[in-house]
Formats: sequence, structure tokens, C-alpha cells
Amino acid sequence: MKTELLYLTDAYLQTFTATVVDIRPDAIALDRTAFYPTGGGQPHDVGTLAGLDVVDVRKDPEGELVWHTVAGEGVSGITVGATAEGTVEWTRRHALMRTHTALHVLCGVIWNEWRVPVTGGNMEPLSARMDFEFDPLPAEFGQTVEALVNAALAADHPIAVEFLPRDTAVQDEDLIRTKVSLIPASVPEIRVVDIVGLDKQADGGTHVRSTAEVGRIRVVKTESKGKGNKRIRLEIIDA
Repeated sequence: MKTELLYLTDAYLQTFTATVVDIRPDAIALDRTAFYPTGGGQPHDVGTLAGLDVVDVRKDPEGELVWHTVAGEGVSGITVGATAEGTVEWTRRHALMRTHTALHVLCGVIWNEWRVPVTGGNMEPLSARMDFEFDPLPAEFGQTVEALVNAALAADHPIAVEFLPRDTAVQDEDLIRTKVSLIPASVPEIRVVDIVGLDKQADGGTHVRSTAEVGRIRVVKTESKGKGNKRIRLEIIDA
């Protein structure tokens, strides 16, 4: 049994119904879910499920089932085979969508301007960090990249999601900085997030529909994380 990930095709879905397929003392696994589980630098969603507060969401080690950890006295009264209604807390989800899209715009801007790949990153709602292979950073880099990213956001690039056969994705030269070859060979289809005209990456996270929905970013800090690795910290602000 594998949990169907509803957010992969509709990041704006907030309420859904599903069937309980397994239970633990403090967690519920479903046949389908709109809750994003922690992974890929993006933290989990929160919300409610079967009237219980969801406080953590994780995939099992095999990546098949998604487990929803609940607060309070656990899953007493929930049974396998029951129908459960889930609601994703929208304020947090939308903030993470805006943040994740901003990071892809940052990646696209830096690649297009400097041909520098990303080496890592992490995010919280409306704040994030991302590391790049710079050594050293260009002069006045923070101000320059902030202006370039905000111009790209304001340009209102549409964002498209598509699913490509693995062989097709591997051959697509536009899939830059994605390390597609590191995705297990057992994965037959790769989800691609395309910020049209700016950036295209294999990605499993949630995004807004266009860059203007992000708002604006502010570069809070740039710092060195070792030779050839520089970190950019940013926050998302309203337009």
C-alpha cells in the first residue's frame, strides 16, 4: 500500500477525505493525503485529521505510507478502514509555498547570472537559507541578487507542474542543478516544476501558481560556510 500524494497535483487543496489504512498509538496512515511530509528541505504541514490536531507528518523509511502524528491522547477511536476528513492549515502551507517558489527563483537567477549550482538549502514559513558554490561572493552580492530576484518575482512568471518519464527527464538539458541521476532508478516518473522562462527543476514540493504571488524577498545575510560554499539567508515580505 502506498499513500497517494494529492499535493503533487494540487498544492491549493486544503480539505480532503481518505481511508485509514494503518494506525499507531499516536499516528494515522491514509490511502491518500494533502498533507506535505517533511522532506527535500521543506517542513511538514499541520492541520486536523478526523478531528485531531496533526502536529507532524513523515513518510515511513520505505517511502510508501505517510504517517500523520496527532496531539493529545492519540488515535483512540480511530479504526483501520474508517473514512477520515483532513484539513491542511492554510496560512502555514501558503507561506511555505511562497517560500519554496522564492528559492527556485533564487536558484534560477543565480544560475542564469553566474552559472553557479546550489549545494543545499532549508526553509521555514517565510524564511529560508540556500547554499551555493561561490568562492568568493561577487562584490555587493546581497544587494544585487535581492534586486534580481525581486524583478523576477514581479515579472509574474507562470509556474507549471508536469510529470515526465525518467528517460525523458534525464535527457532534458533544461533540468539544471537537479542531479536527476541521483533519483533511484526505480522511480519511473519525475515531477518537474517549471518557472516558465526562468528555472526548471525536478522537485516534489508545493509551489504557488505564479511568481507574483510570492511577494518580495529581502536578503538578510550572506555568509561563508567553508571554501567554495556560501550561504544566503532571506525572508519573504509582502509585495
